Amino acid sequence: MQKKNEHNLEERKREILRAIVRLHISTGQPVGSLALTRLSKEGLSSASIRNICGELENEGYLSHPHTSAGRVPTDKGYRFYVDNVMGSTRVSRTDAARINELFDKESFTSSERLMERTSRLLSQLSDNVGIVVSPLISQEMLHHIEFVKLADLRILVITVSSTGRVQDQVIRIDSEFSQQELNTTARYLVENFHGWTMVSIREELLRRMTEEKALYDELLQNAVLLCSQSLSEGDQPVVFIEGASTIVTKPDFADTELMRVLFKILEQKNRIIKILNECIEGARRENVAVLIGSENTADDMRSCTVIASRCFYTGGTAVGGIGVVGPTRLEYARLISIVDYTAKLCERALSGQAFTPDNRAVTDG
Repeated sequence: MQKKNEHNLEERKREILRAIVRLHISTGQPVGSLALTRLSKEGLSSASIRNICGELENEGYLSHPHTSAGRVPTDKGYRFYVDNVMGSTRVSRTDAARINELFDKESFTSSERLMERTSRLLSQLSDNVGIVVSPLISQEMLHHIEFVKLADLRILVITVSSTGRVQDQVIRIDSEFSQQELNTTARYLVENFHGWTMVSIREELLRRMTEEKALYDELLQNAVLLCSQSLSEGDQPVVFIEGASTIVTKPDFADTELMRVLFKILEQKNRIIKILNECIEGARRENVAVLIGSENTADDMRSCTVIASRCFYTGGTAVGGIGVVGPTRLEYARLISIVDYTAKLCERALSGQAFTPDNRAVTDG
């Protein structure tokens, strides 16, 4: 009987925690015992609910603002909710329809256009900040490459990936090349390595250089030099951020200093890349990662939640990602489902697959 009572108590705690999280997400206000009695399936009294809330608070799942009789979830409370009691994360039909419309009807002239629109869609659906981080172009499959001679031992490298993404970068070299040599090298790379990534191209070229018959192959040496230099200079992901202005309206960011710090972070593309990567690498869920408040390693992100997913696969390797950044008070189940569903469709679009809605990931709710 003792074990059954303990089991009932734990179930009651889970139900109370779930109710507090959902009410707080919905209203933004501390949740009192009176509101919880109306939701209790067992008809628990206010006194019983206060006792359970007290235990949850002692265990670190709830906090008790001194100005209110109600409780609010802590980061630990949100984490337990996400990992244990949140429920289904299948995308709703309404949200799926919005996402499907982007990938079904929009004609994209480039992968950059797709990623830009995806970040905007994430912002609109979440009413927070939508982020897309492109892969390194060196990790994408090569479609075309050109080398254009400039002055002062500089070369303009124009790379076109299989997704249609174009990157222009200027590299510096120690040797003089004629434009004819550059044209010959570019043609050699396209004819022999179309569909390879720049990283794998360089590895293969270096392997071929070890063969005795290729030691004095000038064309091969030129290709190795130009590829290596292209990889070492300026190969950076592109970051698309939409909705930064929406945080101004959030009561969670009423502290002007907190808002200023967050704006500063969103302006630093390298910080955003690091934050998204840390979130994905520390994933507790299979497809979508969630970092809540104090789980962020950056002190100035500890009032925020990051929900992110790997995206843009090349040969089975994740080389980019998408995500949402907002306050810790978020619609976790809904936004996790949105990020997951969007990542899958974005991945298919960038790999050239025809649009197909994923009805298995959609719920009627």
